[in-house]
Formats: sequence, structure tokens, C-alpha cells
Amino acid sequence: MGALVAVEGLDGAGKRTLIDAVAAGLRGPGLRVGTLAFPRYGRSVHADLAAEALRGRHGDLAASVNAMAMLFALDRADARDDLSKLLADNDIVLLDRYVASNAAYSAARAEQSAAGEIASWVAELEFGRFELPVPEWQVLLDVPAELAAERARRRGELDSARALDAYERDRGLQQRTATVYRELADSQWHGRWSIHAPHDDPTTLTARLSEKIAR
Repeated sequence: MGALVAVEGLDGAGKRTLIDAVAAGLRGPGLRVGTLAFPRYGRSVHADLAAEALRGRHGDLAASVNAMAMLFALDRADARDDLSKLLADNDIVLLDRYVASNAAYSAARAEQSAAGEIASWVAELEFGRFELPVPEWQVLLDVPAELAAERARRRGELDSARALDAYERDRGLQQRTATVYRELADSQWHGRWSIHAPHDDPTTLTARLSEKIAR
């Protein structure tokens, strides 16, 4: 089975760019690398319902922290077989968001810390009831909320399909989510965590992951 590594961070943090760079670096020596991004927009009815709710559809669905968290969790639950196959077929699987994303945003919406009730509920739901694999490593791409917001805004201007949703437009939510993410990393929430800063070289993370696989 391959090693499961989740890359976490705010909307606009640059997770996809980091994952692409690390994946290319790992494949250079011949390692088998799989990738998967959550939410699986366009592939999962649960993810699409969540996206629609965040753009004003489905009544008051988006107002419920637990309902939105459940939709994102069900998206991952439906991907469990795909994830198992990726882990069986590769040396490492890099995820763009995973369970910690649900914990961070849900806790921030509820104005709780990483030690609060809703983060524990998310973990029990996804790792417990849905039996999703716990990642061996979680990497927090720790970008200032202001920078991430500006990147997300520019991205939305260039691609109408990625226009800002209700979470992305809420600067206060993004700030609180950044705080919860750091708390999750500091507490080593459900596995090992490391911090990747905007100025850090992706080759450093690539080397650390290569070393882990070689052990």
C-alpha cells in the first residue's frame, strides 16, 4: 500500500501548484504517484450539492454547519474505493484537501477551536463511521489569509467556473480557518503534520517524502 499524504490549506493557498511540483519531483526517480482532489466537483453529487448551496441554491442548506460538513464527508466516503485503488497502485498518494479541511472550516464556521466538539465529530464521522484511511502525513500550506484571498479572487476573475463561493468571500471565516488549521497542525491532529511556508522550496518536501517512502 502506498503512503497517503494530505495537503491542506485555505482556498487560494496554492495547494494544487505545490502538489503538481512535488508529484513531478517524486516521479523523476521512478516512484508511482497518484493524486486526488476534494471536493470532487463534477464527479460527486454530494460535492456538487455543496457547491450549489454555497452559491445560494437549496434554501437554507448552507446555513447549517453540520449539513455542509456531511455533504463534504459523503463525497469522500463515496471515493473510498477509488482511494483504496490509488493506494494499492502507487507508492504515494497526494490529496488536495482531506478530512482536516472539513474539521478546519466547520470549526471556524462554528467559532470553535480545533479541540472543539465539531472537529471531533468530523473525525469520528469520516475516520470512524465512514472508515476512511488516516493519512500518514498531513502538510499545511500555511499562506497568510490575505494572500490566499487575493489569489482566489484573481482565479475567479480568470475562470467563471471558479468564481468565489460564500466561504471564499467571507474574510473572517478564512482568517478563523487559518487559525484552526494551525491548531490542528500543532496538536498533530490524527497523524503527523508539517508546515510548508510560501517561501519554502517544494524540493524540500519532495525529498522528505522520498525519504519516507524509502524507509
